[in-house]
Parts: sequence; C-alpha cells; structure tokens
Amino acid sequence: MAKDPICSMTVDEATALHAERGGQTFCFCSEHCRKTFLSAPATKKQAEKKEQQTRGKTIYTCPMHPEVQQDHPGNCPKCGMALEPMSPTAGADDEENAELRDMTRRFWIGAALTLPVFVLAMAHLIPAMGQDAWVMSDASRWIQFALTAPVVCWAGWPFFKRGWRSVVTLHLNMFTLIAIGVGAAFVFSAVAMLMPGLFPTTMQHGGKVGIYFEAAAMVTVLVLLGQVLELRARSRTGSAIKALLNLAPPTARQVADGGDHQVPLDQVKVGDWLRVVPGDKVPVDGAVVEGHSSVEESMITGEPLPVEKAVGDKVTGGTANGTGSFVMRAERVGNDTLLGQIVNMVAEAQRSRAPIQGLADKVAAIFVPVV
Repeated sequence: MAKDPICSMTVDEATALHAERGGQTFCFCSEHCRKTFLSAPATKKQAEKKEQQTRGKTIYTCPMHPEVQQDHPGNCPKCGMALEPMSPTAGADDEENAELRDMTRRFWIGAALTLPVFVLAMAHLIPAMGQDAWVMSDASRWIQFALTAPVVCWAGWPFFKRGWRSVVTLHLNMFTLIAIGVGAAFVFSAVAMLMPGLFPTTMQHGGKVGIYFEAAAMVTVLVLLGQVLELRARSRTGSAIKALLNLAPPTARQVADGGDHQVPLDQVKVGDWLRVVPGDKVPVDGAVVEGHSSVEESMITGEPLPVEKAVGDKVTGGTANGTGSFVMRAERVGNDTLLGQIVNMVAEAQRSRAPIQGLADKVAAIFVPVV
C-alpha cells in the first residue's frame, strides 16, 4: 500500500496511477491528483523565479500622493516631490539625504540674501530712518532687485518646477499657489524696475511704481524653511526605522542535512529550521522545536528580565538569545514578522500627509482656476 502525496489517501500500488519524479515513483488515487502532482514542479519553479525577480526590488512612492508608485527613484509626476521607498532597508543612520541637503543649502543662502532685502523694504516704517533719502532711492530698489533675483530664481526654483508640473498634470496643489504668488510678485516688481513706463501714473507713488521683492523673497524662504523642517523630521523618522531594521540579524543559521550553514535573512522561508546559538539574535518569528534558552524580549515588552523558552514556545525576530541554544521553525518571515509590521506602520505614518496639506490642495484646486 502507498499514500497519495496530494490527498494523502491510501492506495493499492498495483492498481493506482503512477508518476515519477527525481527517480522516485509516486502513486495516486485519481488522474486529477496525478495531474496536480505533475504540474506542481513547474508551478513551484515559476513561483521561485518570480520571487527572485521581485526580491530586493524597492517600490518608491510620493509622500503627498501615495497612489504614485514606481520601482525606481525619481520625482512625483503630480507634484514633483522626491519619491521615497515604501519599504525602508537597513543601513547606516547617517545615510545622506540629497533632497534635505539641497533644501538646507537653498534655505541658508536664500535667508542670507533675503535679510537685507527685508531691512531695506521695511526701513521706511522705522521712525529714525523713515525720512532718510536712501530709503526710497533707486539704489535701494536696485539692491533689492539684485538680491531677490537669486532667491526666487535659484532658491525657489524647485517650487516653480512643482507648480508647473501640477498645472500640466491638472493636479493643482499647494505648490501651485506658491509658484503663482511668488512669481507674480517678482515679475511685477521686475517689470516695474526695468520698464516703469508701462504703468499709468495712478499706480505710482512719488513717481515710482511700488515693488514687492521682499514679499517674494520672504515667502520663498519661509516655504524653504518648512521644507527643511519636514525633510529633517522625515529623515529622523527614517533613522528610527533603520534602527528597528538593524535589530534583526542580516543572516540566519539554517539547519540542513549536511550541517548548519549561513543564509541571508531574505532567503529564509516559512517552515525552515533555524539554529540560534548563544548571543545571537532570533532571525524571524517562529516556535522552538528543539533545545531551550532564555530570550531577552525588552524590545517588545519592555521587560528587562529574560524569558525562558522551551519546546513549543514562540520566539520573536529581533530578540536576543541568552546563553542557551535552540532550534526554531520559521513561521513568519519578511514583512509578516512582528518587527516587520512595526516598521511598516512607522513607515506608513511617516509618509502620511498632515491634514493642512490636504486642505491646501483642495483650496488650490478651486482657487487657482477661479483666479
């Protein structure tokens, strides 16, 4: 008598259907079970091939538009923001953030150029300086123009790119308002400086058309400050996520017929037997099948005292093994582990938008077409 490998039914070897695999003969109760068995190898190979193709592939998404996803870094087609990985990977805490560095550089240079523009524009409101001739002189106006031009055209250039992209894709948002407001103030002031004859005398005060360079520069710098603060907070959250990911060991000690051997953590599958030696970290979630030890689970429970683990007890990936050694069966791997779920929740919260951002996008979608 033999057992059908598909349905586990006991069959007579003499009358049962047969199939061979790897030099071994298997018996089946019906043609259906035999066909299922014969199709399993191809299906398994296809699944493994697909898994190898997708393993390690990072999906990038936009913090403001989560529906935008692609398999390579770039900018959001709707708002122009830099895309971020949906599933962070372990790495150094001081990993460089190109966008944060770029925005920080633009902010400090823009702030240094904007400060004298603001002082010159507001000097007429100071009683001790309001009557000075230089306050409203052409030299003061040209200095404001010269200092504001790099602030708007260079420091604020990313906002114009995002605003233009939002108009092209018809996804009007906060950057649309910023680009229109800053651009209108700067262009109006520049035309007033270069071609004052285009404006009627009713728009002139003291024979000069009013300029708004300080408004354009200040708005640009303040928006840059907001971007720097947001990117810095997101970078710190990313460092916390990486710290969580680093709790899991990069490799696992897999138990095999020929002896234990090290395998990358992402190659561990459900059902694999793994050996955890003294001082090692538990690689994935599972259950103890052999041996016993004490495991320090403070990362999960906050309790500093080690917990004794014996056969049948559950262990959590990322926890630290004590002085004992045991063999465990992997039950949850990858993002399905408790640690992986925590990381995904933190990453999802990091990518979520503040309510005020959604409100600004709704206002922009109505306000911009009306204007």
